[in-house]
Amino acid sequence: MSLQVKGLNKEYEGMLLYSNFGIDFTEGTITCILGPSGCGKTTLLNIIGGTVKPDSGTLVGFDKKVISYIFQEPRLLPWRTVEQNIEFVLGKNIASAEKKKIVRQFIQLVELDGFEKYYPSKLSGGMRQRVSIARSFAYPSDIILMDEALKGLDVKLKQNLIRTFSRIWQADRRTVIFVTHDVDEALMLGNEVIVFSEAPVQVVMRQKVEVPLANRTIETDYFKALKQDLIKALGS
Repeated sequence: MSLQVKGLNKEYEGMLLYSNFGIDFTEGTITCILGPSGCGKTTLLNIIGGTVKPDSGTLVGFDKKVISYIFQEPRLLPWRTVEQNIEFVLGKNIASAEKKKIVRQFIQLVELDGFEKYYPSKLSGGMRQRVSIARSFAYPSDIILMDEALKGLDVKLKQNLIRTFSRIWQADRRTVIFVTHDVDEALMLGNEVIVFSEAPVQVVMRQKVEVPLANRTIETDYFKALKQDLIKALGS
């Protein structure tokens, strides 16, 4: 099934970002969006998430979907521990024993065993982002929106978080829409990569990535060729 944006028009601070724009996303997959800075990628996420209203246009298939977010900053509650930050999103209608089971499951998936009682201030940046990933998946959402969630991290930490995200997604295949400036991130995480033009946005390239997430390495000839194609599309 697909989620669709149809006839989208959006102007922001005098700039026309979208003019009769359309795009669709396949449910149960990770779609990565690349594009120039300022073209409107984050605005599109915010329109999908309902925090920004389009000037006109229609969202098809999104209206009954529950949405969670992973931002560039973890945005954890500093006065709550790791397990409390995850438990916080589970709501009031889940029994205490079931909550503990769910929290335990996600702590294990992001490999934070032993850090359950730690507060965010005692965690490294990468560990805080792992808690953010766990919290987003623990929340009973249908769609996860990721906005530059790995930006500014060093290469090794970014690779570790990509592995963490891949592992947790394969255990729980939500629909993910991931905005990034980083071609390598898109190739390592996306089932499909979409390249946007400068505003007003047009889709200049759509590329499916056929290699399973667990088997990806950016150094293979396949990925080197895809990377060059995407970089060329970004410059067009």
